[in-house]
Amino acid sequence: MLFDRGHISGLGLLPVLEKVLAGERLDLDDGERLFACPDIHVLGGLARFVRTRMHGQKTYYVINRHVNYTNVCVNGCRFCAFSRKAGQPGAFVLSKDEILDKIGPRTREVHIVGGCHPDLGLEFFADLLRSIKSLRPHTVIKAFTAVEIAHMARLEGIEPAEVLRVLKQAGLEMLPGGGAEIFSPRVRREICPEKISGEKWLEIAGLAHSMGIRSNATMLFGHLESERDRLEHLDGLRIQQDKSQGFVCFIPLPFLTENSLLKLGSGRSMSNCGLDELRTMAISRLMLDNIPHLKAYWVMLTVKQAQAGLYFGADDFDGVVVEEKIGHMAGAASDQELSRAELEGLIRNCGFEPVERDSFFNPIDQAQGS
Repeated sequence: MLFDRGHISGLGLLPVLEKVLAGERLDLDDGERLFACPDIHVLGGLARFVRTRMHGQKTYYVINRHVNYTNVCVNGCRFCAFSRKAGQPGAFVLSKDEILDKIGPRTREVHIVGGCHPDLGLEFFADLLRSIKSLRPHTVIKAFTAVEIAHMARLEGIEPAEVLRVLKQAGLEMLPGGGAEIFSPRVRREICPEKISGEKWLEIAGLAHSMGIRSNATMLFGHLESERDRLEHLDGLRIQQDKSQGFVCFIPLPFLTENSLLKLGSGRSMSNCGLDELRTMAISRLMLDNIPHLKAYWVMLTVKQAQAGLYFGADDFDGVVVEEKIGHMAGAASDQELSRAELEGLIRNCGFEPVERDSFFNPIDQAQGS
């Protein structure tokens, strides 16, 4: 890929370009220069270069199923439109049988997350995982954020390591990346004061990695955080990845304001800009040199914006999803489900090569059936 060095020099980004071409790590000051860049095409070009170097034209997707088992939660996160207190209108808890009924025989990955319910103990979840493995032995179980793991540990009076050990023995293979939000203590005090700290989130992720449980990572952006907060969040992830090497994919999540108490109660205007989403995606790809994959999560971006994200560093389009409640209750306007044919068509129409994958990004041979 050719770069106009004169134009990039005029933007003050020539040292960044040299680092990118050489495969060297960018520092936080480099990240600030990228956020200050007025030319979104330059950011996209740099991120596309790195994405192509890592993955060529391949764009991954998975035949998955999202299950949100409850929205009853003891945390009162101000950005969350999903959670309810027990007994409130709209509160729900799925039974084990209701969860099992949602997982079809062709599901390669089941993605299970929910609220921190005050009464659902560790044995409920261990029994659920054992039942899923008995019913669908070839389905990878990706379940429970670091926040949920910490909550289970508090309920049981044990350490998170013991929770992870029990769940791994029951069939847990991977953690999703939710609950990270933004690591800045200042911002967390405003948006999710009851939730575990960013340091604790990273600690539990590293603990899972040390036990052979891999995970994803996320960042919720576009609310009260600064650009520096975003960069420090990304730096925290890559420092942890240097230590534990267990993050598989990073997912930047735009804050959806539609039904959030953070919007309704603050009086601030926090509407997200589509270019800011693409800018953040590109800079995430450039900063996270040691996390192999970056997801354009169509559920929260919309399908068209996720397609654009493939030109701004993303190499994964998530999957069929089927049913997702957290983003949609916050105001997501995307569909609930995409078929394999639709996913492949969306990827091909952008000029990329669709590759069906498993949870760990191993390609799936469709000729062997699904």
